[in-house]
Amino acid sequence: MPYVDLPFERDEYAMRLAAVRSAMDAKGIDVLFTCDPSNMAWLTGYDGWSFYVHQGVIVGPTGDPVFWGRKMDAIGATLTCYMNESDIHGYSDDFVMSNLHAMDDLARVIANYGWSGSTLGVELENYYYSAKAHHVLSSAHQGNIEDVTALVNWCRAVKSQQELKYMRRGGQIVERMHAKILEVFEVGKRKNEVAAEIYHTGIWGGEDEDGLFGGDYAAICPLLPTNEEATAAHLTWNDKPIPNNSGTFFEIAGVHRHYHVPLCRTIWLGDPPRDVSFAEEVVLEGIEAGISKAVAGNTTGDVASAFYGVLAKHGVKREGRCGYPIGLSYPPDWGERTYSIRPSDETVLQPNMTFHFMPALWMDNWGLEITETLRIRETGVAEPLADVPRKLFVKA
Repeated sequence: MPYVDLPFERDEYAMRLAAVRSAMDAKGIDVLFTCDPSNMAWLTGYDGWSFYVHQGVIVGPTGDPVFWGRKMDAIGATLTCYMNESDIHGYSDDFVMSNLHAMDDLARVIANYGWSGSTLGVELENYYYSAKAHHVLSSAHQGNIEDVTALVNWCRAVKSQQELKYMRRGGQIVERMHAKILEVFEVGKRKNEVAAEIYHTGIWGGEDEDGLFGGDYAAICPLLPTNEEATAAHLTWNDKPIPNNSGTFFEIAGVHRHYHVPLCRTIWLGDPPRDVSFAEEVVLEGIEAGISKAVAGNTTGDVASAFYGVLAKHGVKREGRCGYPIGLSYPPDWGERTYSIRPSDETVLQPNMTFHFMPALWMDNWGLEITETLRIRETGVAEPLADVPRKLFVKA
């Protein structure tokens, strides 16, 4: 077995595995198959850009997790996972882009472990699990198949001290990214040049008491729409010069070991209109109100209701949730896909839960994003994981 530089101690992986098995027992699941790359990494350490083909981690009733994927990616598993090679299985390229389907091979691997008649849990609501995959697996597996979407994700909700260390590094990285943006963003510069600076700064990383550390790619690419483009939430960049009298929001994340700290800020070039300045005042008041409720024992709905209460007081209308949990993620999304920061959500906040408080406004002809990534403290209000002035930045 090659030497593997794991991001966490083996004891932490063992605790994670035990938590997942406990959740499986509560749902009557004998064997679980997760194809979410963030869940795969969290359970085993696996780290590779291979989620465009069928792959996953199998958790049985005993023993270590089992990696299953394309043969060439199984080699990567031996270099990044803690399991023995006997628990790393690769299927041949005959199953890639052909009439054969990899889920037939998955069923064979499960059967070889003696689990062919087991109740198998799969993630039906997942980017990486297709309708065809479920159809083939349902035909090939002899036991019942149940939906366990987000079972592993919920086990990840409370972060360990090592995870928080990685997220604080991500926070330092995103601070540097915003400082660089403020330095280089100006009238006439092409958007792609700014995006290049964002990527360079984010991947370069930072430094702490342990020395230099690098940045990772984010699960979402930088979003930096301007003026009417900013009325839409998820536009990226182009190669056009940046105009004067314009507002651009920057939705980015600092990332270390795939742990994300998203943070959004907005820059206005010129004099911002009164409605934009008014929106800034309202959003900042709402953020303060929301953070005041981000306390262990309160609910995610309490945070959202406090924010929306401020908006209602000032006559500002907004729809949708205003935050989501974050941590370890791979493309196409940096959210953990469990609870939401919305008034109807009753998830109880626990110490060391982390979420992106994302109360952005997308109006008729401009957008404003000022956000915070927060950690729930043991006592008191939540801790922001990055330190960037919370305001609309204005450059003449």
